[in-house]
Amino acid sequence: MRAALFPGPGRCEIVERAAPAPAAGQALLRVEACGVCGTDLHIHRGEFPARFPLVAGHEFAGVVEALGPGVEHLRCGETAVVDPNLPCGVCRPCRRGLTHLCRDLSAIGVTRDGGFATHCLAPASQVLAAPPGLSFAAAALAEPVACCVHGIARAEVRSGDVVVIIGAGLIGLLLLQLALARGASAVIVSEPEERKRRIALRLGAARAVDPRAEDLGAVVREAADGAGADVVIECVGGSDTAQEAVDLAGEGGRVLLFGVAPPEATISISPYDIYRREVTLTGSFTNPFTQAAALALLASGRVEVESLISHRLPLDELPQALELVASGQATKVVIEPQA
Repeated sequence: MRAALFPGPGRCEIVERAAPAPAAGQALLRVEACGVCGTDLHIHRGEFPARFPLVAGHEFAGVVEALGPGVEHLRCGETAVVDPNLPCGVCRPCRRGLTHLCRDLSAIGVTRDGGFATHCLAPASQVLAAPPGLSFAAAALAEPVACCVHGIARAEVRSGDVVVIIGAGLIGLLLLQLALARGASAVIVSEPEERKRRIALRLGAARAVDPRAEDLGAVVREAADGAGADVVIECVGGSDTAQEAVDLAGEGGRVLLFGVAPPEATISISPYDIYRREVTLTGSFTNPFTQAAALALLASGRVEVESLISHRLPLDELPQALELVASGQATKVVIEPQA
């Protein structure tokens, strides 16, 4: 098998390895598609806790090629996806059902080898069969869709809500679709890049605002009868945009911080303002028990991802894929290891 190995931060090498044989309770997948995520870029730069040497890649789909003893819910030859998060199962959050907040969480593609390879070994318990007819590339994006399913639930979008989404990268565009599916009356997207604004409008955004040229607050007030937004979702991961999200929320509004901000980033909040307006500020982390829902949404067409894939590259071009992600030129890059 071939794999894109990160020996350490800033390095990427294509290496040849023997394909692993699955032990009891494991599945070996022939990887057909693996999404390149901002987390992969942070890992490559040494900005995210990972275990080197590492084969990264946590958004992937492929074909079940071999199964270890005791695996009965999968069949060789079927298309499958992987939920990469591996909770310990014994810490207090895990015991309370908050497995995604595990204190000793590990993950395929972060702390053990992932999908930037022709083959990947995974615990069979983390492998789900994909619905028939779903392409490998679409199935690979079940993981980010699953994260967004959790996020939209945390935001509590309700019928008739005016929703603001700050940032129209892949995540913002997925959350846009999910907000509309939950009955939002208007979704306003803030995005400086014209290409992404056009995509947001095509997917149903009521307005796609260039924050450098337009007054986003005025656009929101116009849509919300002079008030703030019912829901604001920040998908950028910056202090300025997080502050903006809080400021844009109306009375009784909910603010979801979905973007991954640097640990040292801070914002200023008035406790009185939060109290008086009854603003709810919440976060969203990973995809607890939402992978199956994501696959169902993709199969039904309620969430569309194929047109959001801007680049499909072979495994050898992973360094170029990371550069595309870093530059912001791509909506979504998918690596196809078998190409």
